[in-house]
Amino acid sequence: MMISNKEKAQTGIAGLDDVLAGGLHRNRLYLIEGNPGTGKTTLALQFLLEGRARGERVLYFTLAETAEELRHSAASHGWSLDGVEIFEVISADALLDESQRQSLLYSSDLELGETTKTIFAKVDEFKPSRVVLDSLSEIRLLAQSSLRYRRQVLAMKHRFSQQATTVLLLDDMTSEALDKTVHSVAHGVIKLEELAPDYGAERRRMRIVKYRGQRYRGGHHDFNIAVGGIVLFPALVAAEHRTGFGRDKVGSGIEAFDELLGGGVERGTSALVLGPAGAGKTLLTLSFIVAAIQRGERAAIFAFDEDIGLLTARAGNMGMDLEQCKRDGQLILQQIDAAEHSPGEFAHRVRDCVEKHNVTTVLIDSLNGYQLAMPEERYLVLHMHELLTYLNRGGIVTFLTVAQHGLVGSDMQSPVDLTYLSDTVILLRYFEAMGRVRRAISVIKKRDGFHENAIRELLISNKGVQVGDALEAFQGVLRGIPEYVGRDNALLETNA
Repeated sequence: MMISNKEKAQTGIAGLDDVLAGGLHRNRLYLIEGNPGTGKTTLALQFLLEGRARGERVLYFTLAETAEELRHSAASHGWSLDGVEIFEVISADALLDESQRQSLLYSSDLELGETTKTIFAKVDEFKPSRVVLDSLSEIRLLAQSSLRYRRQVLAMKHRFSQQATTVLLLDDMTSEALDKTVHSVAHGVIKLEELAPDYGAERRRMRIVKYRGQRYRGGHHDFNIAVGGIVLFPALVAAEHRTGFGRDKVGSGIEAFDELLGGGVERGTSALVLGPAGAGKTLLTLSFIVAAIQRGERAAIFAFDEDIGLLTARAGNMGMDLEQCKRDGQLILQQIDAAEHSPGEFAHRVRDCVEKHNVTTVLIDSLNGYQLAMPEERYLVLHMHELLTYLNRGGIVTFLTVAQHGLVGSDMQSPVDLTYLSDTVILLRYFEAMGRVRRAISVIKKRDGFHENAIRELLISNKGVQVGDALEAFQGVLRGIPEYVGRDNALLETNA
């Protein structure tokens, strides 16, 4: 039987509610586990504050932190805990009282019994709709054995159920790794993790380990803890998104380049531009961005490698006023720091541009920077597969650039191979001819429709990007050192 959202308790974290298909089933017990510092307390406070906002009675049992520490943590997010009942199960005065210290007469059995009795009495008195117990580590230490600990958790579960209370149990995972006592008792288990990369800020992710009687979005979901609480970025599942659109071709505004592409690129496809550093990958793809804006559409650029200021200045020298497009609301320009942003957050930013700002053309410059956020290439390919499939199904034209290792010659390597994922592959090369270093452009692959198999010259000057005729007088251009086999050079004038 499906549970409606009205019968669920929203967590106060929009992304988590999305992952949980609407929230948590009410009147159930849930385990939130994670090492210290992963965000358990922040999640618990957001859960209670959401309940307070809905007019529910909420109660926070703390066995480790003081009420003052909780209020200080909440204040760092701009929250007030007025209306949130905070109960210190073991107060500082009791800990300092000599008569309360363990002895032969005051065993852990008695202490555990007194603790749970105090908790139940407070629940009976306050009758809350939502409860947080922080943390299970103290209960586990008092129980001293797995059997007694399990019985105690079961007793708490049944008692809270009688009071029609939705409960979050926080666990800092200080027990043995194989101790799954609460896992089998809880209705659902949410695990928080913190990853420490060799460079850059820590990464946090969340996973739903268990949720009885409810389908949920599986896998790991990246999240951040910022001022205002946890922001969760649900993992992108392209199969959930599909939009009807026309498969018309869009051009770059450069006639010879569009001819090379067989008239342009189709909507709902992706184009990968490969080439060495400085070959013109960014400027070439910017021509599609400007052309989309001139058609009255919106576009987005995600810059991993180049500073936004430098990018706009360089484009301005080519006659592309990106700043004006941005001011007019036609262009979204975002600087992405690979050391600070997780892949999940990046995918969320792209989705936000598409779904909230009606962007139709996206440029990711470059995948080299994106790879830095995902050091393990196999996961980069999986992430990019979902992202590109999502964009393609939405009718978005996507451009990606990859800087290959090396400058001139045949030994050019890519840090990541996404040619099989892309619908169109455009290759740029340097080559030597007539005493100058020149550029060449060719279309290696195009899934939809015809494209030229010619190799043309590419010229970048203060007049913008120019694409010349086919280099029929040369052989071996893609190797970087061509052989002249014609009677005239058939090259573009570099002073044009």
